[in-house]
Amino acid sequence: MRMYDIIKKKRDGFELTEEEIRFVVQGYTRGEIPDYQMAAFLMAVYFRGMNERETYDLTIAMLDSGDRLDLSSLSGIKLDKHSSGGVGDKISFVVLPIAASFGIKIAKMSGRGLGHTGGTIDKLESIPGMRTSLDKEQFLKVVEEVGFSIVSQTENLVPADKKIYALRDATATVENLSLIASSIVSKKLAAGADAIVFDVKVGSGAFMKDLDQARKLSSLMLDIVKRNGKKAKAVISNMDQPLGKMVGNALEVLEAIECLKGQGPRDVMKLSYTLVKEMLDLAGVKVSFDDIREKVRSGEPLKRFKKFVEMHGGDPSIVDEPTRLPISGDVVEVRAQREGYVAKIDAERIGNACVLLGGGRSKKEDTIDHSVGVELLKKVSDPVAVNDVLARVYYSKKSDLESALKIVESAYVLSEQAVEPLPIVLEVIE
Repeated sequence: MRMYDIIKKKRDGFELTEEEIRFVVQGYTRGEIPDYQMAAFLMAVYFRGMNERETYDLTIAMLDSGDRLDLSSLSGIKLDKHSSGGVGDKISFVVLPIAASFGIKIAKMSGRGLGHTGGTIDKLESIPGMRTSLDKEQFLKVVEEVGFSIVSQTENLVPADKKIYALRDATATVENLSLIASSIVSKKLAAGADAIVFDVKVGSGAFMKDLDQARKLSSLMLDIVKRNGKKAKAVISNMDQPLGKMVGNALEVLEAIECLKGQGPRDVMKLSYTLVKEMLDLAGVKVSFDDIREKVRSGEPLKRFKKFVEMHGGDPSIVDEPTRLPISGDVVEVRAQREGYVAKIDAERIGNACVLLGGGRSKKEDTIDHSVGVELLKKVSDPVAVNDVLARVYYSKKSDLESALKIVESAYVLSEQAVEPLPIVLEVIE
């Protein structure tokens, strides 16, 4: 079996066998298949696609490339939550502490930035001293004591995905249903949870651009999970504009802390509460939105987040003094040139602007600048007067500021009439 023949076969639109898919995954993981051939294979898959059987086989081959985490030592049902990727998506930092406050356990492994979307691990590492790589015993100890933990993917847990994930990011092969589903689900299955809630984004800032695509991705992931004996739900959420007001690593941690105080933007709070409710439902815990709001008001989720930061070696004082986060003091304002109403904010453009500022990766070896990002002062449906500040751009010396400013300006579309934004939660699929 030769990689050349498999690339050619998929390039020409033919279905791959389970053996061929395993050959690709195992060969690339072991370093026997070079990046340039794997990049060609990914591009062939991107254009030609994979059917459900190929996608399932790819997921299981990736899952079998490494270890599986045993969570049996943890008490009760173990849950997990995963987002398909969006702009301004700091939801895990809000959802997990709240859900854990109701007595469930969440052991979450997350990735770094991919394309125009930020990575959960990159955001966490903006907290001074924060360690996202823990050994199994430390990880489980945090979950048992705090109720949740978030760590980076270990070398031995789905190592195939770790290599493929970075290559997809650098070769413009991210937005493909099969590649997204296999990447997400292989990690979720390997992480050992009993039940999983997927937050599937749809819109300009998501990898899924329309609702039909989002439904297909949801169904694909739910099918793979359930075939492996796990419970799962999918929440389809709107990503036609960035989530919340903050986009960028440290800025998003700042906003998450505000949300845990019950003071976050309405869209972030609504989606967070919905995901908490669906996670608890899978665990057999029935709550209302009022119950969740009351839990936030009690301050317990915020205390859990603070304890989580402390147990990961981070500076817990950032919870009480968010100014200790590394947020750039160099700021440029983007102002409105005319009056009207915000009709659209292209979320993907805002994400790309953040990458140009240094808050994301253009190449897989790029380092992240945690201090930069974009703050959106006006969102869809907001009235705007001439010279109003639409957004603030936080930059550093390494930022491509001129290009980023042009993109942020072009991301805003104004209209003469007020436009009602789409609801943040579009559908729940079981």
